[in-house]
Amino acid sequence: MTAHLFDQSPPLTQPSKIMEPASSSMPAVPDDVLLVEDDPIIALDFEDTILGLWVKTVRTAANVATALRLIADRPPQFALLDVGLVREKSFAIAERLEALKIPFVFVTGYDAAVSIPAPFSDRPRLPKPCSTEALEAVLRQCVAGGGAAAE
Repeated sequence: MTAHLFDQSPPLTQPSKIMEPASSSMPAVPDDVLLVEDDPIIALDFEDTILGLWVKTVRTAANVATALRLIADRPPQFALLDVGLVREKSFAIAERLEALKIPFVFVTGYDAAVSIPAPFSDRPRLPKPCSTEALEAVLRQCVAGGGAAAE
């Protein structure tokens, strides 16, 4: 029998606590999230964080056209929209999501003074950067009640 360099511990009889999903008393998270973010580093960070919260699929778009195509191909259960994309805003995506009754939140590095069109002025916003806890709360709120509360 060959010894493995990295496997020096005895076999586990029970799964590790780290790998167990959240308790059944907590609301679930959506299975499929659309992330609209034009900065690739921020997008990767968000994707890693979202996948770490037990979301099965994160699809990423860096612009309005790609996001709308992804929505047409398969509507997500939830979306995170960066307000300011390169040379455009994400409001056309918000309009499409609202028409399909898909919950979403705006994610922005701008302060509250950023101009959000009236139909979306009551939509929740997450600051950029946001805490993992705030992101998890928004995802769970989406499944539990359809809406979302920002931090």
